[in-house]
Amino acid sequence: MKPQTSPQANPQRHLFIAELINILDPNHALVRLSKEIDWEYFDNHFGKMFDQEKGRPAVCTRLIVALHYLKFNYSLSDEAVLDGWIENPYWQFFSGMKYFTHKMPIHPTSMTNWRKRFGQDGAEALLKQTIEVGLKIKAIKESELKRVNIDTTVQEKFIRYPTDIRSYDRVRERLVKAAEKAGIKLRQNYNKVSKKLLFMQQRYAHTRKMKLAVGCVRKSHTILGRVIRDIERKMNCKNNVLSELLSLAKRIFEQKRNSKNKVYSVHEPEVACISKGKAHKKYEFGCKVGIAATSRGGWAVGAMAFLGNPYDGHTMKDTLEQVERIARRPQQAFVDLGYRGHNAPATVEVKVVPQKRGKIPMALWRWMKRRAAIEPTIGHLKQEHRMTGNRLKGTLGNQLCAILAAAGMNFHKLLKFLKKFAVYLFFAFGLARIKSVIEDYCSMIRIPTIAAIR
Repeated sequence: MKPQTSPQANPQRHLFIAELINILDPNHALVRLSKEIDWEYFDNHFGKMFDQEKGRPAVCTRLIVALHYLKFNYSLSDEAVLDGWIENPYWQFFSGMKYFTHKMPIHPTSMTNWRKRFGQDGAEALLKQTIEVGLKIKAIKESELKRVNIDTTVQEKFIRYPTDIRSYDRVRERLVKAAEKAGIKLRQNYNKVSKKLLFMQQRYAHTRKMKLAVGCVRKSHTILGRVIRDIERKMNCKNNVLSELLSLAKRIFEQKRNSKNKVYSVHEPEVACISKGKAHKKYEFGCKVGIAATSRGGWAVGAMAFLGNPYDGHTMKDTLEQVERIARRPQQAFVDLGYRGHNAPATVEVKVVPQKRGKIPMALWRWMKRRAAIEPTIGHLKQEHRMTGNRLKGTLGNQLCAILAAAGMNFHKLLKFLKKFAVYLFFAFGLARIKSVIEDYCSMIRIPTIAAIR
C-alpha cells in the first residue's frame, strides 16, 4: 500500500506529552530547513511506485528521506544513523515526528530495501531537492547554475587489497559452501590445506623467501582447479547460484598477470583497477565517477558512476544529461586536458583549460582558473560524505553512493548557510535591543538622543 503519512500531519494532540516544536529552538538550522523542503514532492514522486491496495502500508516517505540526508551528511552507517536518531530530538523533528520517540522507527534493513527499490532515479530526486531548496532560500543564485566544473575521480570500494592466493582461497571457500547447500559431496574440500597455504605464503613473503611464497600460490591455484572440476562432474541439476559462482571461479582461475578485466574481489566482481597518477596511491580499486559542481559556490549538481574505467571524455555526455535533469542545462562547462575528444552535446559550450593562458581573454581565463575549485569538492565528498570506502553492494550501490554523497554535501551546505543566517539575525536583534534600551535610558534622564538632535 501507499506510504504512511507523517505524524506531524495528524492534527490530534496528546494531553500529557509536549510536542517537539514547543521544546526545540525554532531558529535551529534543521528546524528551519524542515520547513523549506517540499516533502509533498517526495510523496508524489515515490508514491507512484506503490500499489494503492495490496500489502501493508509502507514506511513514511519523509522519514526514510530524512534518514538518508542525515546518513550522508554525517557519514554514518544505517545502524549508526538510527542510533543517533533515538537520541537527537532535532533529527526526529526533521524526519516528521510530532513527539519524542524512544524506539527505532524502522529496522536498518528497511533503508537498504528502500535504496534497492527506488534506485538511481530516487537518489537523483534527493539531490534535485537540495538544489531547489538552495534556490528558494537564496543560498544559490540562478546565475551560478550557468557554469559548471566537471572532473572524474575514483570511488573506492570497501574491499581488501587483492592478491592471487587470497582470491583463490576465497572463491574456493564459497564454492565448497555452495556445493554443500546443493547436496554435492566433494572428494575433498581442502579447508585446512588452503588455510595453511595462505598463512605460509604471507609468512614467506614477509621474510623475502619469494620462491617458497610463489610455490604456495601455485599449490592454491591447483587446489582451486581440482574443486572446480569436481563440482562440474557432479553437478547434475541446474543451480543458478552455483552456476554463477562457478563461472566467477573459472574467471579467477584462468586470469593471468597481463589479463584484461580481472576479478579483484569475489563479492564485488565489477571492481576495476584504476590508476590516476597519484604519487601516494598508484592504483585504486573501485569505479570511476564523474562529478559536476557549480563554478561559483561549489554546489554539486551531478555525480554519475560508470562501470569499469572509461575514458574521461566519453563520460561527459552522460554527466551533462544528469546535470540537466537535476538542476538546469549549463551554458559553459570547464574541464581539464583529460577531456580532449569529449562527446558533449553541442548545446553546451565546453572549455578545456590549458596549462598556460596564451591568447585567452581575461574574462574567460578567470572562469577557467575556477576549474580547480572542483578538487576540494571531490575531497569533501570522499572524506566527509561517505564516497570513499563505498559499502553499498553492486553496480547499483556505486551509483547510489555517488549521488547520495553529493546530496549529503549540498545538505551540509544548506545547514551551514542557515546557521550563518541565524547568527546574523541574533546580532541584528541584539543591536536593535541595545539601541532601544539606550533610547529609553536617555528619555528617562531627559537627555536628547542622536536622532532627536538631528
